[in-house]
Amino acid sequence: MDFFAGFRPLLFSYVLINGILITLQTKEEVLLDMNAIGGELGWLTWPLDQGDRPGWEVVQKTLNGSQLYTYSVCNVGEREQDNWLRTTFIQRRPSASRVFVELKFIVRDCNSFDSSSLTCKETFNLFTSESDADVGTTFRKGQFKKIATIAPDEISKNELRINTDTRVVENLSRKGFYLAFQDIGACIALLSVRVYYKTCSATVKSLASFPETIAGGENQALREVNGVCVKNSISEEQPRIHCTVDGEWVVPVGQCQCKPGYEEVKDSCQECQAGFFKTEASGEKCQPCPANTQRLNSGALYCPCMEGFYRAPTDLLTGPCSGLPSAPRDLLATHSAGKLLLSWSPPQDTGGRTDITYNIECQRCEGLVCQSCGEKIHYEPANVGLTDTKVLVSDLDAHLNYTFSVEAQSGVSLFISQAPNVDRPASTSSLTTSLLYTDPPKITTMRLAERTSTSLSLSWDVSPRPRAHSPPIRYELKYCKKDDNLDVTTYTVLILEKNSVQIHKLAPGTAYLFRVQALSSDDSSGGSSMEEQFETLIEERSQSNIAVILGAVVGGAAMLLIVVVVLLVRRRKRNPHIRQGAEDTYFSSSEQLKPLKTYVDPHTYEDPNTAVMKFATEIHPSHITKEKVIGAGEFGEVYRGNLKVPGRKESAVAIKTLKPGYTEKQRQDFLSEASIMGQFSHQNIIRLEGVVTKFKHAMIVTEYMENGALDRYLRDHDGEFTSFQLVGMLRGIAAGMKYLSDMSYVHRDLAARNILVNNTLECKVSDFGLSRVLEDDPEGTYTTSGGKIPIRWTAPEAIAYRKFTSASDVWSFGIVMWEVMAFGERPYWDMSNHEVMKAINEAFRLPAPMDCPSAVYQLMLQCWLHDRSKRPRFGDIVNLLDKLLRSPDSLKTIADFDPRVSIRLPSTSGSDGSPFRSVSEWLESIKMSQYGENFSRAGVVTMDQVLQMKNEDIKNIGVRLPGHLKRIAYSILGLKDQTSTLSVFAV
Repeated sequence: MDFFAGFRPLLFSYVLINGILITLQTKEEVLLDMNAIGGELGWLTWPLDQGDRPGWEVVQKTLNGSQLYTYSVCNVGEREQDNWLRTTFIQRRPSASRVFVELKFIVRDCNSFDSSSLTCKETFNLFTSESDADVGTTFRKGQFKKIATIAPDEISKNELRINTDTRVVENLSRKGFYLAFQDIGACIALLSVRVYYKTCSATVKSLASFPETIAGGENQALREVNGVCVKNSISEEQPRIHCTVDGEWVVPVGQCQCKPGYEEVKDSCQECQAGFFKTEASGEKCQPCPANTQRLNSGALYCPCMEGFYRAPTDLLTGPCSGLPSAPRDLLATHSAGKLLLSWSPPQDTGGRTDITYNIECQRCEGLVCQSCGEKIHYEPANVGLTDTKVLVSDLDAHLNYTFSVEAQSGVSLFISQAPNVDRPASTSSLTTSLLYTDPPKITTMRLAERTSTSLSLSWDVSPRPRAHSPPIRYELKYCKKDDNLDVTTYTVLILEKNSVQIHKLAPGTAYLFRVQALSSDDSSGGSSMEEQFETLIEERSQSNIAVILGAVVGGAAMLLIVVVVLLVRRRKRNPHIRQGAEDTYFSSSEQLKPLKTYVDPHTYEDPNTAVMKFATEIHPSHITKEKVIGAGEFGEVYRGNLKVPGRKESAVAIKTLKPGYTEKQRQDFLSEASIMGQFSHQNIIRLEGVVTKFKHAMIVTEYMENGALDRYLRDHDGEFTSFQLVGMLRGIAAGMKYLSDMSYVHRDLAARNILVNNTLECKVSDFGLSRVLEDDPEGTYTTSGGKIPIRWTAPEAIAYRKFTSASDVWSFGIVMWEVMAFGERPYWDMSNHEVMKAINEAFRLPAPMDCPSAVYQLMLQCWLHDRSKRPRFGDIVNLLDKLLRSPDSLKTIADFDPRVSIRLPSTSGSDGSPFRSVSEWLESIKMSQYGENFSRAGVVTMDQVLQMKNEDIKNIGVRLPGHLKRIAYSILGLKDQTSTLSVFAV
C-alpha cells in the first residue's frame, strides 16, 4: 500500500533544497549524508522476504541530474510488524566519540486508515551497533543497542508534515558503527539521514593560535585545547581555551603579548614603526619617542638620548631625556649680625628637570694664600643637596676674603664629564666677599685656677678659638657675693683682653658668683655668657675651729641615726602586715630629691614646628619605602617599610602617616609625639629615626618591632614562656620607665598594648600620645584638661583628681606586670569601668595570675598601695627584678590564690541568681562558647556533670590554653560555692 504516492514530487523537491542548505553548516564534519551520496545507498533491509507485505522500500528519482533516494514503509494491519533498515558501515575519526544523527521523516496519522487497523503505530526506533570492520550483509538484532524512540511532532493526514529530529550517539570507541531503524507498524517515509560530528574551527584569540578541534569528548562538556603564541609574541603561561560540545570556543586562559619592539595588528605582532618604541611585552601599542631622543628604525625597544641629553639612573626608559642645568642667577651676599646670607635665583635653563639641587663651596684667602674653608664655617641648613635658593653662613672670620661658589645640579649632572665641551653649560656661579663683623665667641668652660682667703684666680675657654691675624677678643667679667645675686647695684665689672684674671680684696670664706661674656668688635654685649660660683678660703685663725665643728657634726649625725632606727622598729611593731625578711630593704625612702629636669615639653613652644626641628631629624621621603599597612593609629595608617639613608645600612622601620584632610592642629598634635620621642635615647624606649615635615605628607619614622604589641603577642603565645622569661620582659619595661622617670617625665598610658616587642623579645615603651612632663610644683604632678583616662591601668588618685606622677606610672606598671604574667589577659576581665573604680576604692586588688611567682605578685601589690608615697620607685623595681633574675630559684615559689573570693565570676548564676539552664548558656556567659562541641563529645551535657569536673578532666576534653583552662576552672569553683558571697570587693 503506497500512501505517499501523491506526496513524492514534493518530497524529492524538499530533499534537494535540504541538501543545498546543509552545505552551509561549516562547523559540522559529515560522516554520512543520505541525500549527498548521489548513487545507490546499499542499505540492508530485514527480513528479506515477507511475501505480499514487504518491509522498508527504497524509492529512486532523478532531479537535475542527481539520483535521490528515500525509504518508506507502510504495513498497517492486524499483524505485528518488525521491519529493520540498516545503513552501510560508517567509519568515524578516532577522536570523534560523540556524533549527531539528524532525521527528516513523515508519519501518517493512524486515524486516516481503516478502523480495523488496530496495530497501527505512529513511532519508530533508532538503534546503533559498533564494529571494528564492515560485517557486510550479516545482520543480528541482538548486536544493536537502542538509542531512542522517534516520535513525530506533526502527523500527516491530508497534507505534507515533515518532521526533523536530531539524536546524539555518545561514547563511541570502535573504528565504526551502523545505524538501524525499526518499524513496528507505522506508515513512515524516511527522507534524510545525516550523521556528523561538530568541531571548533581553527582560530586566533588573544594572539594565540588554536587548531581545529573535535567538539566534546568522553564524559566531557568542555575539551581543553592548548594554543601556540603567534610569531613575535610570548606568554608567561601556556595559552589554553575550551571547545564546547556545540563547537564554540569558550573560557580562554592566559594570553600572549607582543614582544618588546612589536605591537598587535589584526591578530599578529608587527614591528614598531620608525620613531616609535615599546620597552616590554604587553598589550599596549608602540609609543612615539619622547623629547630629546633619537628616532631609530622600526622595532625599537627604547629611544636613546640625543647628544648632550641624558637620563638619570632613576629615570624611566620611556621618559624624555634631559639637559644639564645652567648656572644659578643673581647670586647675592647679605651681611647680618656677623652672618652671611647667600641667595640666588634658579637656573634659566633647568634642562627640563624639576629635581634641581645646589651645592656650596667656599674658599678663604689670607693675603695671597687661599684654601678651602672646610669645616671651619657653619652652613644652615647645609651646604650640599639644597632645594631652597638660600643658605645662612656663620662662624666666619672678620677681614678675610671669602669666595662662595653655588653649583646647580640635577639627576643627570653625573654625566657632565660626557658632555661636549662646546655645548656644556656653565653650572656654577661665584662671588667674593669679606666680613667686617662676626659674632663674639662663646664661653664654653670656666674654672678656678687658684684661691686664697682673699683672692681667686679664674680662667675660661672660648669657642671657636681665635685665629692668627684676628683682632683680640675682649671680655666682660661681672662678679658679686652670692647673696647679692648680681644685682645691678652690687656687682663689679671688669673689661679684660685675655681669658684669665686674678681678683683680690675678697672676703674670706665667702661664696662669689662670676659671669663672663665675650664682647663684639664694638664692645657691645653679644656672645653667650657663663655663670659659676667659687668660694674663698677661710682665714687661718679659724682653722683651729674646724675640728670642733666636725666633731659636733659627727655627734649630731650619730644621734639622728639612733632616733631613726628607734622609729623604724616602733613602726614595724605597729604594722604586723609588713613582710619580714630581706625584701623589706628593696624600696627606698619615699623622701627623695627630685631629679634635674632634662626633658623639654614641646607644648611650651609657641611654634610647635620649632620643637620638631630641634628634637627630630628631617628625612627626605625618597629615603623611605613603604611596604604594607600593619595597623592604624589615631592620625592615620601605620606602614612597615625600609629606611635607606646615604652612608647608613638599610633598616626596617615603622612609618606613621597623617591621613588626608587633616587640620593644622591635628598635624601639630601628630608631630608633637615625635618631638617627645626625639629627646629619648634608651634601649627600652622606642627609637625615633626621624620625621618628614617639609613635604605634603607628614610622617613619623621609628624603629620596626617585629612582634608588635606585647598584649597581643602574649595572647598568641599563651603558655609558651617560662616565668624567668616573663620577668626578663618586665625588667626591660621597668628600665625604660626608670629612664623616663629620671627625666622627670610621666607616661600616663603605660599598658601592655603600648609596649612593643622585637624578634629578640626585647620590650620597648612606646605611644607618647598621653604623656606629659612633670611640672615644677612640690607634688610633681600634671593636671589634665579632660579627655579619656584608661581606667583599668590608672592609679586611683589620677582617676579621682586627674593628677599624674611617676608614682601613678608605678601603679600602671603593676597592672602591666599582671598582664604579662597572665599572658595578655584583660585586667579586671569583663567588669565595667564603674565597677573597677568602686572595687579599687574598697581595697580590692587583682589576684595572682595562675603560676605567678610569689615575689612577683608581692611586687604588684606594692605597686598598688593606695598611698602613692609608699609605692616603690622605678629604680627600686629594676633592682628587685635584677635580684630575682640573678636567683632563678626565687621564682619557684608560686603565689596562692582563691578564685572564689578574688575574681568576679559572671558565670556563677543567671541574672536572677538561679543556676544556668544548660552547658552552652554557661559557656557563653564566660565567653568560652568555642568549647561547646568539646563538652558534647565528652558526654558532658548537664550542669551537674560540669560541677563534677576537675582540672584534668577539662584538659582531657581538649582545653589546652592555660588562660582558657583557668577561666573554666575558676567558673566551676564559683558554681560549686554558689551559696557563698562572690563579690569583686572581697578581701
